[in-house]
Amino acid sequence: MSEIGLHDLRPRQGSTKDVKRLGRGKGSGQGKTAGRGHKGSNARSGGGVRPGYEGGQMPLYMRLGKLRGPHMKKSMPIGPFRTYAAPVNVGRLAKAFEAGAEVTPEALVEKGIVKNTRTPIKILGGGDLDKALTVRMHMFSRTAQAKIEAAGGKVVLL
Repeated sequence: MSEIGLHDLRPRQGSTKDVKRLGRGKGSGQGKTAGRGHKGSNARSGGGVRPGYEGGQMPLYMRLGKLRGPHMKKSMPIGPFRTYAAPVNVGRLAKAFEAGAEVTPEALVEKGIVKNTRTPIKILGGGDLDKALTVRMHMFSRTAQAKIEAAGGKVVLL
């Protein structure tokens, strides 16, 4: 048996389909109009409507309200889960910090938990905390606050 080399590589049997060849004669089943029907915008090259076009009806992206501002997270808040705070779970703090440590936004950036201090940070209650930590942060969920205080820690709002 010969060794397998790069020249032997090919897709697995049955994993690829042949490309449908359009406009190659009547016998192909896709001749003449090549599956585009007769005349009209969609039959022409480059035809069809642009994405988001709703047939003259006011499109969704124009019907929704917009918060103005260049490339901000707060701009165009679509959907119920858009937020402007970076979430950090209590369990993540337990892994990253020793008992008695002071947790600040700068410390979180240093540990690589949060990218920067420009966005506010919210501490959430996911995970378990068994160390006493002093947490100085912009926001806390109720469960996070309860877990920090139950572990003998302190919550300080910035």
